[in-house]
Amino acid sequence: MEKHTIKFKETSREEELEFYSNIFLSDKRIEFEKIDQAKDFPLIQQIFYLPFVKKVVLNKHSVYVEKLNILDWKDVQNELCKQLEDFLNDGGLVNESELKKASPVTVYAESTPNPNAMKFVVNKKLFDDVYEFKKVEHTNDAPLAKSLFSFPFVKEVFFDFNFISIIQKDNSNWDENVMDVREFIRSFIQDDNTIIYKENFIKKSEPNTIEDLDDVSKNIIEIIEKHVKPAVASDGGNIVFKSYDNESKKVNVILQGACSGCPSSTITLKSGIENMLKEMLPGMISSVNAING
Repeated sequence: MEKHTIKFKETSREEELEFYSNIFLSDKRIEFEKIDQAKDFPLIQQIFYLPFVKKVVLNKHSVYVEKLNILDWKDVQNELCKQLEDFLNDGGLVNESELKKASPVTVYAESTPNPNAMKFVVNKKLFDDVYEFKKVEHTNDAPLAKSLFSFPFVKEVFFDFNFISIIQKDNSNWDENVMDVREFIRSFIQDDNTIIYKENFIKKSEPNTIEDLDDVSKNIIEIIEKHVKPAVASDGGNIVFKSYDNESKKVNVILQGACSGCPSSTITLKSGIENMLKEMLPGMISSVNAING
């Protein structure tokens, strides 16, 4: 298969460069002024992840990139060429509609610190939000979750980004069931079945908006989002700030997915999250309490 070669050249506008490929990119010209407009165009999304990008235009063989006046093109033009080449030659797509034709669905299983939970990771993004299902009665708008509950050993199902965590019932054995579940998930997605009707889910109202919270609570949320959530997600779970008491200095968090009911959750909180919050917010935290979602 022919490899993409990306080169650049100046345009009539100083703030814009043309990055052109030796391989056809698009059958029409499309302008993008923000990343939200590029949800079906992975290549354009990658470009917008760069902090200096203002506007992108996709053409037949070219991508025109307009930058903000915070740096000079000479500082980034060669690196951007390499990034575009690497993205396309590593299987990245210009248009998401190519995905079903070009990329088969793969699913692999990962064990988690919770012996009853298994994490099934898919090779593409599935969800824009987090969804937790404790009972089959709650899955009417989530066909994949509903189908997973048809396995008699499934106790709970959790969705996030590109993975599905499943908690089995007590006295079940993942060694006997993991291959069947993995193949079921792969086939369900590969056959283009509806995974979830996300428009039918209304996010639960928080007791307070972030703007209404005190400064310590805002700092706790920022620390959890930046330093804790990525690690928790890698274990197939999620953590959500619930409350902070100014008088007792106690923090309540909600654990979801594989972390919910996990025997090691308490140890993780005490040795990890609680110590981190105490160190980063000295004198403001007395303890962290975990509530299973």
